[in-house]
Amino acid sequence: MSVRHERSRSVDRRVRVQGRPVDSYPALPPEAERGSVRRVTVVGEEVLSRPCREVTEFGTPELSALIDDMFVTMYVADGAGLAANQVGVDLRLFVYDCPDDYGIRHVGHIINPVLDLSDPGSRRLIDDFEGCLSVPGAGMAVPRTDRAVARGFDKDGNPLVIEGTGYFARCLQHETDHLFGHTYLDRLSKRDRKDALRQMADRREDVFAQRAAKAASLGR
Repeated sequence: MSVRHERSRSVDRRVRVQGRPVDSYPALPPEAERGSVRRVTVVGEEVLSRPCREVTEFGTPELSALIDDMFVTMYVADGAGLAANQVGVDLRLFVYDCPDDYGIRHVGHIINPVLDLSDPGSRRLIDDFEGCLSVPGAGMAVPRTDRAVARGFDKDGNPLVIEGTGYFARCLQHETDHLFGHTYLDRLSKRDRKDALRQMADRREDVFAQRAAKAASLGR
């Protein structure tokens, strides 16, 4: 999921890491410091259109390395969230570094997430701008609920409950969609989908150049 840049207007700088509040956190998460940049898959590639496999082995070096690589790839692509199939790995996992509408920054990963859709009366459906790192250069208004709860596990197999409101709720829903083989394009009308694909065709090369430049600035 792409970053919503106007988030900088907020004055509240609290941070939640894996759902827990912390006093401060670096701009570049430790995972991104360790990771290697991977290629971001683009809509039309088969790995993006099929459901991902559940993670069954936790606490492995391979899983930790994948999460590290996903964090730095998300950072280089200027994203707020990234699913494993967006780096070509069909596992039920995503990472995020995303603000909510109160200015709280949420950072972490979640494995085998399931969205809790109980108590629908407490949620509102909101149309808001949404982009995707696998649909480079495009953005459209997409209806999402203003609250979301994702239940899953961390890389060591410990249970996680991640709650989001506003833009972060949108991120949780967007990334969970990826793990079922869907992009936000699937939630658009035929006309809007064509518009988004036209935007991508016009802008993708500029987006790729920006990513390459950012990777080079990190020495990656």
